[in-house]
Amino acid sequence: MKLDVIFAADALRPPLTGIGRYTYELARRVRCHEDIERLRYFSSGRWVSDPLGAMETSDHVSISLNRKKAALRDRLAGSRIAVRVYERLAPAIFEWRLRGNEKSVYHSPNYIVPPFKGRTVSTVHDLSHIICPQFHPRARVEYMNMALGDSLARTNHVITVSETVRQEVLAHGLMPPEQVTAIHLAAGSDFFPHSSKMLEPAMTALGLRAGEYSLFVGTVEPRKNVERLVQAYGMLPERMRSDWPLVIAGARGWNSDSIHACIEKAQAQGWARYISYVDQSWLPALYAGARLMAYPSLYEGFGLPIVEALASGTPVLTSRVSCMPEVAGGAAWLVDPLDLEEISHGLEVCLADERWQEQARALGLARSAQFSWEKCAERTVGIYARVAQLV
Repeated sequence: MKLDVIFAADALRPPLTGIGRYTYELARRVRCHEDIERLRYFSSGRWVSDPLGAMETSDHVSISLNRKKAALRDRLAGSRIAVRVYERLAPAIFEWRLRGNEKSVYHSPNYIVPPFKGRTVSTVHDLSHIICPQFHPRARVEYMNMALGDSLARTNHVITVSETVRQEVLAHGLMPPEQVTAIHLAAGSDFFPHSSKMLEPAMTALGLRAGEYSLFVGTVEPRKNVERLVQAYGMLPERMRSDWPLVIAGARGWNSDSIHACIEKAQAQGWARYISYVDQSWLPALYAGARLMAYPSLYEGFGLPIVEALASGTPVLTSRVSCMPEVAGGAAWLVDPLDLEEISHGLEVCLADERWQEQARALGLARSAQFSWEKCAERTVGIYARVAQLV
């Protein structure tokens, strides 16, 4: 069966973070799938011709401009007035622009499906606005509570990025079980163990030494638990902090002033360093050069940095809550993300125990090999075919 697909490309804006990365990797593979006869892109209420091409040719200037746009979007998301204006105008505009395409399958890789009379698929990445609303501005929580409910009411099938999120969707009665499928994400092909020679350009550019730092990758915001990570790291013996300082890579997120104050204090003491958002070209080497990737997040839908680190041959410490045990699959050291002493103990073992390091690298590479973007795309197109046949 040949498919006519409309792919929502709203999340394809550099710099790419989790949902943007998922959208990009999936779109790259869907566009050349043999079962798709016609593929069109829809973004922010308008048709776009080649969002992937625009992404692949983005230079540092356009990325810088998009960071400013992203910051503006985040500020607007925190404004109840802006959110309410968007709530009222966007659905009507989208419905009007999509009119006449009822034979297509519309896929939103970023939660919200607009009013559309054709078949629809939505990817739900997490339910953080329900599970832990304290980690979002109130306006965003109000918007998601309203918009996601309306969206799911007109969605034929939901894709979740983990079985954990699938179970959360079912537990909250948002969709019937037969209309929800978990499809895992993956690390890109550029995440793999690097030789010393391969690491050298990135290490030089970032001012780091391979094997001589611990790493956190992710947006610096309360849900990522960075402040508690820094506090736990500060409990390590001074020699360990000196030998393996903590490097924090990620854009400044919502409500992060106290987190950055904590980071700055650690930086002043010489055992931590904040390097902000790292360009995708350096990210694989940043992972591969780390002695440990520490990711004690409080809640995730998938936790892409876990798989990216495992694929890079880097041992991982992460949380034993939400989807993280599912994704790590026995290949990471798990901790209670609320227990400072347990996090600190885990860090100490993971950094100092050479035997554990060796075992963790082997287990991590084997675990990460079970995920692939090709599998993700193949199963997603299978969902398109299923909903296309609905009467």
